Amino acid sequence: MRWRKTLAGAAVAALAAGVVTASGDNSPAYADVQTFTDSKTASDGKQYWVKNHLTSEAQALSAGRKKWLLVWAGDENVADTLVKDLKNLPGSLTGGLGKVTNALPGPDFLAVIDATEGSPSYGKVVNTATVGPLVENEPHHMQYVWHKGDTVYAGALFAAATYAFDVSALPSLKLKGISLPTNTLGGSVPDAYWTLKDGTAYGTYMGGPVVPGPYTYANGQTVVGNGFAGSPGALLRFDRDGKVLSQTSAATPQGDDEKLCLNLPRLGAPSCANPHGIQAREDLNILVTSDYAEPRNIILDPVKAPSPYLRRPTVRTWDISDRNAPRLKAVSYLQNGPRADPADPLHQESRAVMETTVTNLPGHKGAFAQTMQGGAVHYTPDITAAEPHWYEVFDDGSAGKAIYAGNDSNGGGSNGGWIQTSPDDKYLYRAISGRGKGALGPNDPGTTGGVYVLNIEKLLAAGTGFTCRIDTVAEAQNGGGESDCPTLAGAAPINPGTPAAGPHWGAYDNFSLGADGFYHETSSPRRLAVSNYFVARTGLDGDHKVNIVNVGPSGSLSVDTSFKDEFSGQVGINFNRKDWPHGPFGNAKPHSELFVISDADVK
Repeated sequence: MRWRKTLAGAAVAALAAGVVTASGDNSPAYADVQTFTDSKTASDGKQYWVKNHLTSEAQALSAGRKKWLLVWAGDENVADTLVKDLKNLPGSLTGGLGKVTNALPGPDFLAVIDATEGSPSYGKVVNTATVGPLVENEPHHMQYVWHKGDTVYAGALFAAATYAFDVSALPSLKLKGISLPTNTLGGSVPDAYWTLKDGTAYGTYMGGPVVPGPYTYANGQTVVGNGFAGSPGALLRFDRDGKVLSQTSAATPQGDDEKLCLNLPRLGAPSCANPHGIQAREDLNILVTSDYAEPRNIILDPVKAPSPYLRRPTVRTWDISDRNAPRLKAVSYLQNGPRADPADPLHQESRAVMETTVTNLPGHKGAFAQTMQGGAVHYTPDITAAEPHWYEVFDDGSAGKAIYAGNDSNGGGSNGGWIQTSPDDKYLYRAISGRGKGALGPNDPGTTGGVYVLNIEKLLAAGTGFTCRIDTVAEAQNGGGESDCPTLAGAAPINPGTPAAGPHWGAYDNFSLGADGFYHETSSPRRLAVSNYFVARTGLDGDHKVNIVNVGPSGSLSVDTSFKDEFSGQVGINFNRKDWPHGPFGNAKPHSELFVISDADVK
């Protein structure tokens, strides 16, 4: 109950009471804003909506073919800004940057930004599509990549809701539907989504069934959970309108390794099943999820999580031959590496498996997994194996000085988030927030975060016979010694010199303009978008900016200095601002982003 009251806050209260929340249109900084509201009746019989606030630029741009960047963002409020300074607590997430407190909750929104190269309004926020009546959703992830015709699925971390948006006619958008907590009693705390070719999507719900005790799923599974935002979490499938098609527990009947998988309160069958990252290979009928943490025990301000073993070392592979009946095939435990310190288990290479990413080409069957606190990249060559084995193939410490000369070469506590293979399987993209000051001890200066790119061609070409192993400290600091190890192709800092203020999330731009004047999907992205925010109430807050990073043909990186904030003129779109198209609500928290094209403009 403490989690729901403290973290879901006004969102859960609004859901329970059916109340309409704050208003405040017509910001003085935006003239001639036109509004358009699209609402749907949800399963509780009440109205939920998205309200577009189209600026004059949006109205002018709607006639041309444009590229858009959607950013799912939350309104900053007093519950975020009163988090006490965690920087001096060993082993805690760090980096809260002092900002002006917003007194009252405001609406969360999808920001629509002009991302068309060379456009006069490049970088401008041309629409803020606010959602209601829920506030304090803590907007989190959407899917990893968007394709023509896809619904955009967007998760509300604290409100335990999933929004389904129609983005076919940007810069305006509509609400296709919403999944409420009452629709997903088998899981809570939605994290990420993976869209399928039929337009449906899988989603990870990191937290356990809403009510503590036994819960029986429609497929006959019965698990015993420890309540909302606890364990074990679940895998869900949604239709194009956000309706729940199936719920499947991520738990194993026998439980997981009790020494490595702590639960609070304790469960009879210990569980690391808190799925966070999710990606699939439909051609192989395999889906991979990564377990991050028991969520409610990570956000216990103003103190750190009570044990490092609440962060998970596990990856799960699923058989999705029957799309509505996923079958858990295997639970794999990542291994610790050469810099593992028994006295500091939080930063062991296996700890906190936040994300996984699959390969794409028919000849490849491998996948990668990354650890947030562990600071390492792991690889398995065959996700179809009965029991996939994962090996460390790169350490974030190897990219430290390439990102910023003042960094050290210790990857522990790097706070890595987004990881993604390029569509052509040549590169691996990685975003890290950076290590907070004092994370490894009182004299630790922390590290600057940023983005790096690995060339993975030789690793994938080696198939199941690959030899790369990061098994010495020298390799952890300088890259693997075997010939098929990933090599650093490019790196770029975000917020140079500021510890733990780099990007948490990202997306690649998978569209290029063709000679026919229409956009087409490309297998060789030349741009990335990254956002510098995690979850404020963990203390890892970032600076709330969104940046574009250019990718060269060989994987080199450079921050796009022309992608500037319309008010400050500084590089990067600053979500810490007074005014928005929807009103003077102040600072906002940008968590995830997607490049999207209106259906009529893409072939």
